[in-house]
Amino acid sequence: MALNRRQIRTRRNVGLALVALIAGLVALYYLVTWRTYDRYAVETDNAFVTGNLIPVYADATGVVTQVLAEETQNVKTGDVLIRLDEQRAGALLAQAEADLARAVRNVSALFENRRQSCEKINSRLALRDRLRHDLARYQQAAPSGSVSQQALQNARDQLASAEADVREARADTQSIEARIVGVTRTNHPDILAAQAKYLDAYIEFARQHIKAPASGYVAKRKAQVGDRVKPGDQIMTIVPLDHLWVEANLWENAMQRVRPGQNAQIVVDLYGGKTVYHGRVEGLVPGSGSVFALLPPDNATGNFIHIVQRVPVRISLRADELAKDPLRPGLSTVTTIDVRDDQTPVDASQVSTSSAEYRTNIYDDDLAQGKAKAEEIVKQNLAGKGGEGERACAIGE
Repeated sequence: MALNRRQIRTRRNVGLALVALIAGLVALYYLVTWRTYDRYAVETDNAFVTGNLIPVYADATGVVTQVLAEETQNVKTGDVLIRLDEQRAGALLAQAEADLARAVRNVSALFENRRQSCEKINSRLALRDRLRHDLARYQQAAPSGSVSQQALQNARDQLASAEADVREARADTQSIEARIVGVTRTNHPDILAAQAKYLDAYIEFARQHIKAPASGYVAKRKAQVGDRVKPGDQIMTIVPLDHLWVEANLWENAMQRVRPGQNAQIVVDLYGGKTVYHGRVEGLVPGSGSVFALLPPDNATGNFIHIVQRVPVRISLRADELAKDPLRPGLSTVTTIDVRDDQTPVDASQVSTSSAEYRTNIYDDDLAQGKAKAEEIVKQNLAGKGGEGERACAIGE
């Protein structure tokens, strides 16, 4: 059935009104959204999950004999990851132990030699004093002719020889005293030097077991059985997944109101828009990404083109959300920062280093155990109990 003009006009007006209504509602929606949210939000899709990638390096020389951790495996702090051949390090440790024992015995011998030298001085002093008394009696009897001149001269010669022996003994004692003055049998420089070499050998031996400096997941394992490693060779990487953050690279002209402490919402491509992570701005990197590049730009040379730069912003992620929906460093995100609270100073960083991967104590026991073993070696090879041998003897006139 054909429509007349009035019907056509009516339908057209209804359609136009409906379109105008829809357009108005859409405009109203976007206006309300902008007024209540969008104008307080800074959004970017140039944002990525990142975290601490902890490298594991060899700290000793040796051949890999066993690999105890593989990629994707979860390891704990202190777990042995790689074992190296201990034979060469063990031989060097045995040599250092023998050198320390020899140094202790040599120092003990010095103290005993000083004791012996002191007794020798006393013996020669007693002989000198007896000869002095004999000479005095001979000199008193000589005028009466009871003692011949030859006997008197012999007494003088014997006294001179005894005094020379006393001076020689004193010189020997002074030579020994110069090597042990101000020290005891346990803190002599020779012993301390041997202890230091022993500790170095002990640490080298202990580091044949390469341990995990932090808890996390193993990645990029490079060590293979039979490889010969040396200090500084990277053998794998450990990635803690319980402490991650987002690095959002914002345009510099959108950062006027971005401040530490502001809330942020993160949507990760891995899970899509259904999973939203909640974070907090921890700090603004003190420089745009270009100045930290391998080849930073030099705008003072040649023609200049103004290019808006990006500045990295660090945004923390909640540990409970990471535990529920795990993430991995490098994942892409869409990050939105709520900039309504912009009263915090821009340089008021809220970054903390309190999490476990910022410290490790796996190396502390090596030195303590080495010192304990060194002290045991010193005690086992120490001769004498001190006493008179520890005190300098009288070598004056």
